[in-house]
Amino acid sequence: MTDDPNKEVPRYCAIPKLEWASRPDPTPVLLASGLEPAQVDAILQPYGFHRLRDADANLQSMAGDPHQRHQLAEILPALLEAIGRTADPDQALNHWERWLASGVSRSAVLEYLRSAPRMLDLVCAIFGNSDSLAFTLVRDPLLLYWLAQQNVLSTAPTRVGMERTIRQSLEGVIATELKLDLLRRFRHREMLRIGVRDLVRLADVVETTSSLSDLASVLIDAAYRIVDADLRARYGIPMHKNRQRRWVETGFTVIAMGKLGGHELNYSSDVDVLYVCESHEGGTRPAAPGGTKTKGPKQRRLSNEEYFEILARELTKALTEQTREGYVYRVDLRLRAEGSVGQLTRSLDDYGKYYRTRGQVWERLALLKAWPIAGSKAVGRSFIKMVRPFVLAPTSKRVDVEQGLAIVEEVRSVKERIDAKMAERGHEQRNVKLGVGGIREIEFLVQTIQVLAGRRLPEVLGRGTLSSLVRLQKAGTLSGKQQASLARAYQFLRDVEHKLQMVHDLQTHALPDQQKELERCAIRMGYDRDDRPIALKQFQVDLAAHTTVVHDIFRSFFETPKTSVIFKKTFRLMAKKSAK
Repeated sequence: MTDDPNKEVPRYCAIPKLEWASRPDPTPVLLASGLEPAQVDAILQPYGFHRLRDADANLQSMAGDPHQRHQLAEILPALLEAIGRTADPDQALNHWERWLASGVSRSAVLEYLRSAPRMLDLVCAIFGNSDSLAFTLVRDPLLLYWLAQQNVLSTAPTRVGMERTIRQSLEGVIATELKLDLLRRFRHREMLRIGVRDLVRLADVVETTSSLSDLASVLIDAAYRIVDADLRARYGIPMHKNRQRRWVETGFTVIAMGKLGGHELNYSSDVDVLYVCESHEGGTRPAAPGGTKTKGPKQRRLSNEEYFEILARELTKALTEQTREGYVYRVDLRLRAEGSVGQLTRSLDDYGKYYRTRGQVWERLALLKAWPIAGSKAVGRSFIKMVRPFVLAPTSKRVDVEQGLAIVEEVRSVKERIDAKMAERGHEQRNVKLGVGGIREIEFLVQTIQVLAGRRLPEVLGRGTLSSLVRLQKAGTLSGKQQASLARAYQFLRDVEHKLQMVHDLQTHALPDQQKELERCAIRMGYDRDDRPIALKQFQVDLAAHTTVVHDIFRSFFETPKTSVIFKKTFRLMAKKSAK
């Protein structure tokens, strides 16, 4: 939590208090008659507006009737001051106009904001920094009052709390589509809470990624239960014979991969998942207990293979389908066996055979983050246990340095292909995820060491990048300075990534190439709002410092592993462990 007084605050978050006394009184724009355009410009320009004619038009439209005009004039100085501190004051006024025209009681809202200056500042921060959060508030204006409730913003959302709220909300809702729309509305609301806490620095990167991951896990599990219940009513319960030749229910799990599996999701991430069932043998049996006849239409029997393929298809549709309430998540299934072709759901046995015979090094890295988030916990645990021998480098009595070098070379070749794509797009320095010194270089370094050493040094294994860096430092493969530098860089780069994605809710990782947009990114990051060119310069200095450190460490390990201190330390520790 960045509001902990004992916690060190990054310098880009140390926002100076601004002096606004020199700004002109803006109320004549609403209350004085006969102002010349030049006079209006002179009043509005100091507040950071560039499209002055549009800003004036926004304000006149926001004013409404004479009574509302005076209400708006009363809060206008504070409103414009707060807007001036945001990344995009012009866009903020556009959102204000849309919001007040969205069906709210204008007089009631203006009166409420007059009596609640903290909420006035909050609305301005939302409207001037994030289009996606602004549209959430415009779509549901009454969320303003929810944000003002005790503990909504002062405390982080918890997984248990979100599960309880969804469970209570679904009670009494019968239709599947209405249940799924409820999930879509819930996501919008919780994304607003998480985004606002991030914007106003009530939450740091670790908490934000954790909250986003919990939200996704809760929603995916809820969607699975809704879809599965619907299919069971139609087709019966999937069952198979266990080793004792007894019929048992066949479990199904959703395995999270990538950032979701590592519990470090982005604002606009696709969710990378695998669908795994316990067995493809067997089929569905009547849903009623004891084999009694069920009421209603006769259930159609399916093989387990058919049932779970339909389940995977329907679950993916439930998550990705766009309705008037939006969507739940974009789903990426390309990390499954065979990539973008073949079955959506595979059995535990099928996955075991695939990884034993055809698994590739990049899949080892990806599976380090694998974690069950929905469905059967037992099947999820079985999957994680089953893939571990494939993920970790084989053990022999003698530590095989050449085998380790081969793994490093394979990972380096994957990164070189990524670099070539970035070069084609001109994104080598602009992409904070895949570019030079970016997030992926930290992840590849951590995951490669884990694959190399994880079997002999299980203490280095972890799903999250930051926690894994700590594990590597404690094990002795990274120095304290390297761990601290990489951790600071990772948090900084993830913060940049978040501020890029929260603008339009797009999965982007590339910094804008226009100076004005770069300045806005710096402001969203919390740099000096009083002097935007200086804010941009300091942001660029910090960005370069972090990416340089990351790339230097990455290059020393992957380009010259034979002389790499990290590589040598890793194998020295492995040899020491083997000698015991």
